[in-house]
This record gives sequence, C-alpha cells and structure tokens, in this order.
Amino acid sequence: MDNLQTIKQRFSIIGNDAGLNRALEKAIQVAPTDISVLVSGESGVGKEFIPKIIHSQSARKHNNYIAVNCGAIPEGTIDSELFGHEKGAFTGATTTRKGYFEVADKGTIFLDEVGELPLPTQVRLLRVLESGEFMKVGSSEIQKTDVRVVAATNVNMMQAIEKGKFREDLYYRLNTVQIDMPALRNRKQDIPLLFRKFSADFAAKYRMPPLDLSPEAAQYIVNFPWPGNIRQLRNVAEEISVVEKDRLISLEKIQAYLPYQNSVPVLVNSEKSTGSADHLEREILFKFLLEMKQDLNDLRSLTLDLIHNKENISSQNLDVLKRVIQDNDEAENDFSPLKIIPKEEKPSSIVQNYDFDDHEFEEVNDLEEPLSLQDKEKEMIKKALEKYKGRRKSAADELGISERTLYRKIKQFDLE
Repeated sequence: MDNLQTIKQRFSIIGNDAGLNRALEKAIQVAPTDISVLVSGESGVGKEFIPKIIHSQSARKHNNYIAVNCGAIPEGTIDSELFGHEKGAFTGATTTRKGYFEVADKGTIFLDEVGELPLPTQVRLLRVLESGEFMKVGSSEIQKTDVRVVAATNVNMMQAIEKGKFREDLYYRLNTVQIDMPALRNRKQDIPLLFRKFSADFAAKYRMPPLDLSPEAAQYIVNFPWPGNIRQLRNVAEEISVVEKDRLISLEKIQAYLPYQNSVPVLVNSEKSTGSADHLEREILFKFLLEMKQDLNDLRSLTLDLIHNKENISSQNLDVLKRVIQDNDEAENDFSPLKIIPKEEKPSSIVQNYDFDDHEFEEVNDLEEPLSLQDKEKEMIKKALEKYKGRRKSAADELGISERTLYRKIKQFDLE
C-alpha cells in the first residue's frame, strides 16, 4: 500500500492541509476493505480523487473502475444506464444492453451526485448494496454483481432525508465510512501552492512564462472565499494566464478577476462551513454600517451648514442631500423631506436649541413661504412627463432615477 506522499504525487494532489491529509489517509485506510464509502464536500473540492485512490489501493485495482454522474443522466434512463435493459423494454431499446453494475463486476463504481437519484432508482441501488442482486429494465431475471460502491454528494443528506428526497436506509448503507473533503477557503495555506501549480501547468500548455503574484495579490487570494473551490481557482489561473501580458499580477489586477462584491454566495452544506459563511456575512454588514456612518456624517455636515450659513446651503452639501434622498428612494424607504431655504428668501428664524454634544435639534419653524423638496420633486416629475409626452422611461432617464421609482412617485403625487 502506498503512503500519503506517494498518493499525492501519483494523483497530482497539491497541499498539506490537515483536513485534506486526514481525508486521504482515511481513503488509504479503508481501500483494502469492501465497505461502502460516502464522500461529502462542496462542488469543486476534488471529491473525485477519493474513489480513484480507494480503487488503486484495493484488491480490485486490476478490474473495471466506472464513474457515473447521477445528476447528468435523465430520470427516465437512469435505471437503464445503471442496471441495463432487455431488447424491447421501452421505445428505442433495439438491443439488450449491459448496465454499469454489470460491467463493473469485481471492480469499483463511483456514483457522483448520488443525492440526485430518483426514489425508484434508490430502491434498486439499496438492493444491490444489500444482496448484490439487480434486474435489468424489462427483465424478471435476477442477476448478481460484486461491486465496491463509492458515492459522493455535495448536498446536505439529512435535509434531503427530512424532505423525503432520499431514503434514510440507503443513506446509512452508503455511509458506512464517511470522508469529508475540506472547502478551499478552509485550506488557506494551500491556495498559493495550487495557484503556482496551475500557473506552471498553463504556462507549459500555452508556451508562455508562468504567472507571479505580488505579495498583496497573494494575500488577497488567500483571504478570498472561493465559492467554486479548486475548480474556480484553476479557471481563474487559466484566464489570467491567457489574458494578461504582464506576468506579475498586482492586487488591482487580481481584484478585477475576483471582486468580493460579485462573488457567488457560498453554498453551505455542513456545520463546519457555517463559520466561514458567517464571517463573510459579517464583513458585508460592517461595510454597510460604514457606508451608513458616512451618510450620517454627510447629513451632520449639512445640518451645521444650515446653522452657520443661514441664507443658503453650499452646493456641495446640496448634492449630498440629493444623493441621500435618491438612495433612500431606491431602497423604498420613507423620507421626510427637509425644508430648503431658497437663496432669494430671508429666514426670520432658524434652528433653535442645537445641542452640539448630543447632536439633537428641533425642526425648522417660522419660515417665510417655505418651499419643500417634495414640491420641487413633484414639479420636476410633472415637467419631465410633459416633456416626453408621458413616456416614463425617457422621463426617468431625464430625472436620473429608476423607472420603478418614477412609477411610485407618480402614484404618490397623483400625476396619472
């Protein structure tokens, strides 16, 4: 039996993460037996290596190894693919056909995405696992097979069982031994190694110098959540290798290929992954709070401007106010319009009792002929609609707001 390092070299597995090593060692340990194995992990983590390792280290290594993607086979033909069919069993069955379980006799069969199997097929699979017996589609003859089954899934099997999408007895029959493959975001120390390996591979493939990351770029990919795991990392390395002429990749360039705000949400399918997802959610929340703080600072600056410059608001703070109002409109939040004092008008009194420590103030009162933002807004919308003869899309573009917001404002101001 090969040791861990030999297995990594043989199957080109890169990394020294403890979780990865534990999964590989477990595969080597169970390989000489015939017990069923269930490999779990997110899509793109490399689950397909585990059944290959198990087969290569077992007494079945000289017989057939067949990998079947259960999610890629239509429900109407999955039984025929796995167990075979007799001639005339269904329309198009012009000949008798052997199924994968018959072809893989004395060997190993890998059922990827086993959670996608339809329930009738799950019953047939359970019978094979328990007794080694199966029947071809359209046949009443029982056949025997001696097959080692390794299955893999990227879904939460217990949730699938609770929803009635997967048989509990089949789950426990497949899950005699469970091997968990860690997500790439949990293998931070391996990410630079994998990127260099992929970079070298694509440099040789496309006959160009390998990529090199700046220290900041290297740190960025280490902290990136990688929702697509190793598959995503490989694709990004290939894209950069082909597109970029400069082989030294800076932080700005790597961010263009891996922007945080556009990254796909991580699909969590195990309790171990929850912490990483929570961490990413906290980062997004902190960013949102910082933006809110900036808006509050802008509004405070606007208020001070109202207090100290009693005749008018500076153009810069007026722009700030418009932006905040528009942001709130787009978020469908109610906004009580502040009253702006036109430059031509002289106020008789302004904000009173302002507490600079607690930042509390009373509302503006005793204004001479106040003109509200709401009135201005209604007038501008009305003029835009008249200008474009009721065409809302053109009017919205003119006003710099979305068509949905314009529609809501038309309803609000009764401008139908």
